[in-house]
Amino acid sequence: MIRDWRMSAAMALVLALALALGSHPARGGNGMETSERYARGMAALTALAPDKARAVQEALGGVAPDLGRFVVEFGYGDIFTRPGLSPELRQTATIAALTALGNAAPQLAFHMEAGLAAGLSAEAIVEIIYVATVFAGFPAGINAIGVCREVFAAKGITVTPPDAYAGQPADRRERGLAALSVTSREAGERVLASMGDMAPDFGGWLLDFSYGDVISRGVLSPGAKEIAMIAAATARGTMGPQLAVHVRAGLAVGLTSEQIVETVMQMAAYAGFPAAINGMLVVRDVFAATGS
Repeated sequence: MIRDWRMSAAMALVLALALALGSHPARGGNGMETSERYARGMAALTALAPDKARAVQEALGGVAPDLGRFVVEFGYGDIFTRPGLSPELRQTATIAALTALGNAAPQLAFHMEAGLAAGLSAEAIVEIIYVATVFAGFPAGINAIGVCREVFAAKGITVTPPDAYAGQPADRRERGLAALSVTSREAGERVLASMGDMAPDFGGWLLDFSYGDVISRGVLSPGAKEIAMIAAATARGTMGPQLAVHVRAGLAVGLTSEQIVETVMQMAAYAGFPAAINGMLVVRDVFAATGS
């Protein structure tokens, strides 16, 4: 079983290159198979970024002409077109991961545009950044919003601030407790209790800010929020316990095991194989414990 998902994850590596690269006409490979995979990948890439599908092939041509083909065939023909996640959720995961990593502004801009093309609203993209900020901190969130501002300005998009807490209590602690109870009450309560003798205020911040201010917001669906959190926690690579909490939470709000696995597999492209492999081991343990 481990070998199978590692082989699948290997195909995901080139998706990192597909963030902002264009394509190159199919050359080499295995004839009809190559042509079919290339055509499938180019169709997917063009649907997301019709103006940029061929924008970088000139830059690759003099150095690595096959790289464009690899990007299209593997990144889009084999990975992006997999049925386990919708294009909208794939972009949700990608935007969250790139925000959390904080080191790939050009690719983040590309995927914000691709997210819009895949059906995400401008407001939803901003909300994904809020969620990733819980995991990566305010500098990463602020920088991502700066990228967002440029992308939206270039497209003439105006963000309409949503009523994020409609129908919810005005009190942050009440909202936080309500959000926690839906997804990960026992795990959350253990974390709060563990802080009580040393940093009780920190536990309060976790509940009031992470859950009361951010996770309780009603703009994204519960499943989309958990996809974003699973992607961000996997991409950061140092959050095994927190990743386990949100894998469980994802199952609790209705994500399928396939959606969760696809999200973690996709992170091999953005955060590297060590982070994705470690994330997949966490997922495996949670699935074993829950019978998923």
